[in-house]
Amino acid sequence: MRYQLDVVGVQQVRWDTGGTVRATECDFFYGKGNEKHQLGTGSFVHRRIVSAVKRVEFVSVRLSYIVLGGRWHNIILVNVHAPIGEQSDESKDSFYGELEQVFDHFPKYRMKMLLGDFNAKVGRENIFKPTTGQKCLHQDSNDNGVRLVNFATSKNLVVKSTMFPQQNIYKYTWTSPDGKTHNQIDHILIDRRWQSSVKDVRSFRGADFDTDHYLVMAKVRERLAVGKQATQKFHKQRFNFRKLNELDVREKYQSEITNRFAVLENLNDDLNRTWENIKENIQTSAKKSLGLLEFRQYIPGLMKNV
Repeated sequence: MRYQLDVVGVQQVRWDTGGTVRATECDFFYGKGNEKHQLGTGSFVHRRIVSAVKRVEFVSVRLSYIVLGGRWHNIILVNVHAPIGEQSDESKDSFYGELEQVFDHFPKYRMKMLLGDFNAKVGRENIFKPTTGQKCLHQDSNDNGVRLVNFATSKNLVVKSTMFPQQNIYKYTWTSPDGKTHNQIDHILIDRRWQSSVKDVRSFRGADFDTDHYLVMAKVRERLAVGKQATQKFHKQRFNFRKLNELDVREKYQSEITNRFAVLENLNDDLNRTWENIKENIQTSAKKSLGLLEFRQYIPGLMKNV
């Protein structure tokens, strides 16, 4: 709520079931983890745009996606959690094979974004241009970084989290328990044809998730097809009551309140006079109508006597 986010993808949910729950001002769509209460992904969607959610799919404990209805096209947000670097090549191949299979079933001309914990250090190697930028934290890529860049290149994606000139402290996405090692392993990718929609990507260290990862936020400029009830904004007006301790402010406040109540009293008097005039006019009109009706009833009797 403090960062005013519309959609948040999270990993390591660790729950043994899947479903939807309401959390403060958001709806939380979550999938179940494995039998050891590990992994699992989920997405928080703010209620101001929840009417734009068209589909939520949990493919596996490491992969899910959510489809948002846009004004002109749908937006597909893929939430991923890749295996760590120490895991076997078979597990990494299986993950990227599953991701590729899911990605290939998406419509070609929809806006697609990938976000999450890729456990990938992406370097500044020239051979990776233009899929990556030169603003990443690391000089060289690790094995997961090479896999991520190869997948992005094959699907015509760009790694937007490596393309914005931020200070290093805003590039860190993970810190070791001893606080000495910092890595940029959480990334955001998007279709090359839609990359101009992403205006900024950076991490925020102040968001406390009880985890060693930092919040990675992207500013995306796209319009969603939300219902009217979701677009209403309620602004809470704040008052500084301490200002009433000042004599000038207190006198001005009292004078303003007195004047406003005087206006209300005058308005009430005008309404009463108007209502009395209306009642008097109604009564006068009714008497005239009644007299005319009595006269018309008298005429037949008069003619009969003649």
